[in-house]
Amino acid sequence: MFDLIVKNVRIVRPNHTEIFSGDIGIRDGKFAHIASSIAAPDGTPTFDGRGRLAMPGAIDPHTHVGIYVPPQQDAPTESAAAASGGVTTLIPYVRTGSLYLNMGGSLKPFWHELMRQSEGSYYVDYAYHVSPITRQQLGEMAFLLTECGAPNFGEVFMFYGLHGLHGRSDTQSKWLMLEEGDHYDLAHFDFICREAARLQAQYPELAPYIQVSWHCETPEILRAYETKIRQEGKLTGLEAYSAARPPHSEAVAIHIVGALAHHAGLTQVNILHITSREAMEAALAVRATYPHITFGLEVTAGHLLLDTSCPMGVYAKVNPPIRPREHVEYLWERVLDGTVEWIITDHANCPKDQKVDKDDPDNIWKAHAGFGGTEYLLPAIFSEGTKRGLSPNRVAELLSWNPAQRFGLLNKGDIAEGYDADLVLLDPDETWTIRAEDSFSTQGYTPFEGIELKGRVKTTFVRGMRVFDEGKIVSEPCGVYQPRPTRKA
Repeated sequence: MFDLIVKNVRIVRPNHTEIFSGDIGIRDGKFAHIASSIAAPDGTPTFDGRGRLAMPGAIDPHTHVGIYVPPQQDAPTESAAAASGGVTTLIPYVRTGSLYLNMGGSLKPFWHELMRQSEGSYYVDYAYHVSPITRQQLGEMAFLLTECGAPNFGEVFMFYGLHGLHGRSDTQSKWLMLEEGDHYDLAHFDFICREAARLQAQYPELAPYIQVSWHCETPEILRAYETKIRQEGKLTGLEAYSAARPPHSEAVAIHIVGALAHHAGLTQVNILHITSREAMEAALAVRATYPHITFGLEVTAGHLLLDTSCPMGVYAKVNPPIRPREHVEYLWERVLDGTVEWIITDHANCPKDQKVDKDDPDNIWKAHAGFGGTEYLLPAIFSEGTKRGLSPNRVAELLSWNPAQRFGLLNKGDIAEGYDADLVLLDPDETWTIRAEDSFSTQGYTPFEGIELKGRVKTTFVRGMRVFDEGKIVSEPCGVYQPRPTRKA
């Protein structure tokens, strides 16, 4: 007996090489049976997959829901956008301070308010990563691990020491809401590593999922190079912004992360949104230097699709920056050879009226950093990846299986009995063009405007519930918080 049978699909599984035709039986929100044909007893609902590819729901494990718009308002629209693109689980990075909930102090009231605003607001399942900002919060990392199911500590923004989110800043204490005597600097990052290592020793059953995630840019280099590039005035737009946050700034920071983790005894770190050859080579170097540490490596869809010639200009401002084309091609090489383990979007809904300065809209220095795009994760990587020789099965590994395993979503990431029935039906042959006006996001623009893709999501199921179908959201918000690690299927 099944709650639903999805019939006539071509099933794509990670860690496989073949795609096979069949039916999928779903019961109690789980994949219950997969076979070449499943009989439907009288009264059993069926859904005709029309021969489309059936892929496991994509997981976007690096987003920022609630950064520019309060979570309760942001989650419905941005998770609807996610569902429309086949993303069935979002994991935002959050922190105290300005933006997000605009709360300082203890993580406990922050967490409870975050949960309150999140419940009933997501169309897809969700979890959270939390970054300890203050000394008090270092002592609350155990609370995040054991009571919140949030074992990944970050995003540790290494550039916040002398830089704000959008550029130079000397007001760190104010906008991070630090207490007297707090410093958000290398010493604080060292203490995060040491507390995470202590928790790994105290909770060995959770140790594989205890990790620290890093935004790698060095503030002193950013400060000096932004001053230099602006004074010279030779570059503009995305080229200027990339030069002001140069690739070697990422590389230097990555080497620092390796040393901090090694001396703390921390065995797992993630190097987030690698954008350049220099940064990737640094990550491979620290991997070789510290083989006892697992370095998880990710890149964003934006850095795989856009370069500094992007016609959307300032609307593509993000940290770390969009890079020249040679870096894009190098990152694709590392995707194809398996060096990159998962691909994300760093989705941050920065509405148009906040993104650019209304009196000087082309000024890259006045524009805010970040943009959305979770709705394009699966179709964009499928389109561009398969064009470059990536199989659909490898796409499923990069977007579903690998992030599920890394971040403790052990009930997700595959189409197999016992796993959550997060399922995406994709037409691999439909060609379409990205238009911001077609998105459920309230952002009002996209830096991906006008890019043509081959492969389009037609239907999305979250734990067996049909959420998106043929261009429409067809359910109420049904997303459920996922404390990690979840149970193995």
